[in-house]
Amino acid sequence: MNAKKKTMVPYANEADVLQIDHLMIENRLDRITISGDVDLTADQAGLALARRLKEVVDAVVATLEGQELPERLPPPDVKHVDNPFS
Repeated sequence: MNAKKKTMVPYANEADVLQIDHLMIENRLDRITISGDVDLTADQAGLALARRLKEVVDAVVATLEGQELPERLPPPDVKHVDNPFS
């Protein structure tokens, strides 16, 4: 039985999250956030995780290479919101 592998289109939305072991890969419109950890062990399981991680990073690189990119993104416009519970 093959489980369907979850995929995402990099930079397409603010909703997709992939998990590779304990590594979380979050899709955003202007960035991909990777947090957590994964052990790429020297066995078949580690190879499978490494291939999955490479697949995701390759998709990110291909998307970036296909765009006209600025030198740097401007800093985010952070707004202060009063705590409604205080």
